[in-house]
Amino acid sequence: MAEAAGHGRSLSWFTVIGAIAAAVHYIVAVTLESGFSVAPAWANSIGFVLAFPVSYLGHSKLSFARHTASHRTALPRFLAIALTSFLGNQALLLSLLAWLAWPFWITLAFVMVIVAFLTYVLSRYWAFKAA
Repeated sequence: MAEAAGHGRSLSWFTVIGAIAAAVHYIVAVTLESGFSVAPAWANSIGFVLAFPVSYLGHSKLSFARHTASHRTALPRFLAIALTSFLGNQALLLSLLAWLAWPFWITLAFVMVIVAFLTYVLSRYWAFKAA
């Protein structure tokens, strides 16, 4: 029962922190692309870089607060997950932009939702698990 409660708390915080980090990523990327004519690939990359610290610190301190992994262990693992997720995000985003007539802001939102689930699973069961 305690395990289920811990998982529910973790999922709740993951949702909040993920939404905040995603908002940073999304707002930065859309602002750069639409307001400053930055190419979608660069806008998305810059959004990711600025959202990463929000994501790692929030997840480390709140989503997976009970984790036993040191930052020396968790940070490289989380970075690996984030970079892998970002590469999938970037590939899917650029592919959809090439194939569909959707605006950048809609396509990016769609892609970010798809990638979020995978990031949660890998973070919970690998990044913040003791070595």
